[in-house]
Amino acid sequence: MITRYTQPSPEQWATITARPTASFADLAPKVQAIFERIKNEGDAALRDYTRAFDKVLIDELAVSPADIAAAEAQLTEPLKAAIALAYTNIEKFHAAQQTAPIEVDTQAGVRCWQEKRPIERVGLYIPGGTAPLFSTLLMLAIPAKLAGCKEIILCSPPNQDGEIAPEIRYVAHCCGIEKLYRIGGAQAIAALTFGTKTVPRVDKLFGPGNQYVTVAKQLATQYQLAIDMPAGPSELLVAADEICTPEFVAADLLSQAEHGPDSQVVLVSTSTAVLDAVDRAIAQQLPKLPRKAIATEALKHAKSVYLQSDAEVQAFVNTYAPEHYSVCVRNPKDYLQHLQHAGSVFIGPYTPESAGDYASGTNHTLPTNGYARQYSGVNLASFQKAITFQEISPEGLQAIGPSVALMAAAEGLDAHKNAVTIRLNSLANA
Repeated sequence: MITRYTQPSPEQWATITARPTASFADLAPKVQAIFERIKNEGDAALRDYTRAFDKVLIDELAVSPADIAAAEAQLTEPLKAAIALAYTNIEKFHAAQQTAPIEVDTQAGVRCWQEKRPIERVGLYIPGGTAPLFSTLLMLAIPAKLAGCKEIILCSPPNQDGEIAPEIRYVAHCCGIEKLYRIGGAQAIAALTFGTKTVPRVDKLFGPGNQYVTVAKQLATQYQLAIDMPAGPSELLVAADEICTPEFVAADLLSQAEHGPDSQVVLVSTSTAVLDAVDRAIAQQLPKLPRKAIATEALKHAKSVYLQSDAEVQAFVNTYAPEHYSVCVRNPKDYLQHLQHAGSVFIGPYTPESAGDYASGTNHTLPTNGYARQYSGVNLASFQKAITFQEISPEGLQAIGPSVALMAAAEGLDAHKNAVTIRLNSLANA
């Protein structure tokens, strides 16, 4: 069921670690066409795409405040309590990321400091489809509120009844979000990029999605928008040895496989016995899953890799740069010490990846497709800008000015030099 690789050479790792996603070049023309229609036709095009892709007719794109508030009655008390627990932990972890302004005198008379300011208007995209990811809304809206963002715009695809899932509407209500729109896919990203009569344009886009959403977010950057990261199909790499519980490992792998048919799971071990045991556990657990068809499709992209040494496993992990990384080995400290690239790490047998997905407190919006080499997962700073300030006294300018003027002259920028020397001459003549 899972493709097995036995002691592959490092030259083969690039092929093994390739993700099962279409290339940007394959999808960009289709997404660009959607962007052009939304830019030119606005709300009318949004309704057309909703009818074509979501198979539902939408009159009002915006969800009314009454509909948002009404969702509370549709959820059970235990689920609301679980959401409250997750809210508390996520808020606690992200609130701890607040930093005080940094201030330093780089030399006498030259004071520099840095302060954070919130991004004013952020757009959140929450996938719906076969799994309404209300947990992702918690992960994005809570730090956006803590950061002080003035407007939070939420888009999520409608279900067959033309409604946003009640769980998403309830979490939106808990987070104080008032602008919620029944729009999904690349067309939602386009609406947030350009703005329409109904949907506001935003400054930065957040949220995961399918391959089309990922490409749409990358295209949005060409229109003066920022994005959190190119977050695409979910992925998990598990490093396990003889101390692991195969049933636990299998459950973790399947938890990611059920996200979607283009999700990828990878198991790496120094023990073929572990690989065999996990295969058997997957075969036992898979038939019992309601989403077994999706997980089965995803397992076609799964990889099982045997390597002889811990050092090889650690190097393979860094080559893969996983979104989620589960460490179930005898010496986890050694593995963590050698880790360079990962979105979020889950350590030990009783730390399921699901805990991070929902309620431990860490953020589950993470870099995929190897982008953990360059990107961090979403955090409080993702919703902020760092602005630097400097103030120089007359004495400070007299100390630093000659060096600035000399460097400007060396670069051939005489206006830069003059901006300093005119002040120095003024001070000398005072």
